This record gives sequence, C-alpha cells and structure tokens, in this order.
Amino acid sequence: MKVKEIASAIETVAPLYLQESYDNAGMQVGDPDSVITGVVLCTDVRESIVDEAISCGANLIISHHPLIFHGIKKLTGRNYVERIVLKAVRHGVSIYSAHTNLDNAQGGVSYKMAEKLGMQNVEVLDPQVGTLRKIVVFVPKAQAAEVEQAMWSAGAGRLGDYDRCSYRVEGEGRFHALDGANPFAGEVGEDHVEEEVRVEVLVNKAKSSAVISAMLSAHPYEEPAFDVIPLENADRYSGSGVIGDVEPMAAEDFLRRLKEAFGVVTVRYSGNLDRDVKRVALCGGSGSFLAGKAMSRGADIYVTGDMKYHEFQGNEERIILADIGHYESEQFTKEIFADIIAALHPDFEVKFAKEENNQIKYI
Repeated sequence: MKVKEIASAIETVAPLYLQESYDNAGMQVGDPDSVITGVVLCTDVRESIVDEAISCGANLIISHHPLIFHGIKKLTGRNYVERIVLKAVRHGVSIYSAHTNLDNAQGGVSYKMAEKLGMQNVEVLDPQVGTLRKIVVFVPKAQAAEVEQAMWSAGAGRLGDYDRCSYRVEGEGRFHALDGANPFAGEVGEDHVEEEVRVEVLVNKAKSSAVISAMLSAHPYEEPAFDVIPLENADRYSGSGVIGDVEPMAAEDFLRRLKEAFGVVTVRYSGNLDRDVKRVALCGGSGSFLAGKAMSRGADIYVTGDMKYHEFQGNEERIILADIGHYESEQFTKEIFADIIAALHPDFEVKFAKEENNQIKYI
C-alpha cells in the first residue's frame, strides 16, 4: 500500500476543500508513491515522534495538526519544524495531516467527541453556507444518462449519505445552426427541435470546474447550454462543531462524565449548575466563536477548548460553557485515522505514538 492510497482514503472522508482558508492540510513531507512500511498516528508532529517512527520502521506519520502552517523559505534546522522536515526527508518518512477538513467533515473531530459522550441525534452545529452550486445542463434524451454519469464520476450528486443524486425534466430544445456549425442533430440553416432532458446536480463549489469539464467532454453537442447557479443553502453535512442529545442529567453529573470521558483533571466552566443537561454542543480545538451558535440552537452546555476569560462572561444563566483544553478535545482524532485505514486494509497495523503528550501541563 502506498502513501497516496491512505491519503486518498482520508480525503474521501475529509476532502481538502473543506479546510479553512488559513489551513495547510494534506501532504506535508515525502513521496506520495512511497510504499508504506508502517504508520504512526498522532495529534501533533514532534521530533520525538519522528524518532519513534524511525525506530519502529514506520515511514508514514499521520497527524491532526499540520507540521507546516506557513511557508518554509530556508531549511537550516533553526527551529523544530525545519529540524523535523530535515530528519523526515533524511530517513524517508512521509508526513500527512488532516486538520480543519477533518474538523468540518461529517463524522470528524467533533463527532468523535460526541461518540465519547454517548450522544444521540448528532448533527452539525454551524453548517457551511454558500459552498454548494447547482449545475443545470440540457442534453439530448438518448445521451442524458451518459452525461449524468460523467458529472457523478467527477464529484457531483452527493447529498449526505446519498450519491448519484440528480433531477430530470423532459422538454424540447430548439436551435438554428449557422454557417460554420457542426450540429450533432439537425442541419445547418434549418430550425431544429430536439427531445432533451434538463439534468440538475448539486456539487461543492471546489469541484465545479471538474464537473463542468467532465460534462462538456461527455456532451454530444459542440455548444452545450448549461447554467451554474450559486446556492445559499446551508450544507448541513459539513461545518463547525456538533450538537446532539444525552439522557437528561444534573449539570454537575455531566461535568463528571466529561472529565471521565476525556481523562481531564480540570474543567474550566461558567454558568449555573442548578439545572439538567440534555442538549449538548461540542467543538474540538479552539471553538469559542461558536458559543453564540450553541445558545441559539438551545444547548444547555457548550464544550470546547481555548476559551478566554471574558468569553466565559455574560451568559451564565443561559448556558454552561465548559473548556476541557485544546489537546484534550482532539486527542481521539487518531482513532478516526485508524478506522479509515482499517476500512481500507483491515490487516494493516498502525501505531498510536507513544511519545505523544500534551504540551500544556497542569500542576
């Protein structure tokens, strides 16, 4: 199995187009065509983890946080990023990261948090908006299925747990071929009526160009008529955070469950504990920006990391805000990677980095 096969499997679950504009998910270091000898999974790439991979004969590290966030202008080993890159290249170790694309993906980081808490009815807390396009094309009836298939193969027609989705309406296409045209149907200089099908498909805007190219290649007309329509629909299958339900319990009992599920010693919180918790919102990593969304959607408690002092204030009677820490909220992301690889190759062994540890210490 090659590095690019695992990368492709991860990107099937968490496509790179889901990542935020500031991010740098994907291949960080190495050759995608390398044959894998072993995989080490981690949250952050540290020098000690590269050493661990080398010592156990693994030549692929998969991390949640990208090693390289900003451009590297020199490789002199002056900081830990440069040292890791140099060491990885020297020893033939590839590094791959899935970050905000996995945060925003259905079944991603926040979904894993919800799984650890035994939540039900889990859905995206803050769906992405404006990421969808509708492509409408008019095709001769006999070729409609072929053109439709080409668009599906290029990435169109996916809606949540369904694929190969489209909508068809039959009608008449009318045109008059001018001199110089080479019409698929009809004759130059004559009015022509053709039985056509209007085919509509949804596609993420990042795949629009590929879908249009595939459609044009498969379409029999030399001048196909088609529309690309931006949609303001919320994509409820991708976005930030999740919200769902737990069996009603006292707020203090829920905080105890939270500590146990994530193995944390301390939970920073604000809000009135003299209430029951049923509706729970979560976001792995730095999620303070979603506190308002959690309140608007009726959450009794919002759990995330990296909350600032003043962000805890002002809503104590409306919601409980709980900070379990950045690393703590994302520590189980490695399990997502392991499940993806197991689905691809059940007998392939992966290792969770033994040298992994939270860089933030508590005393």
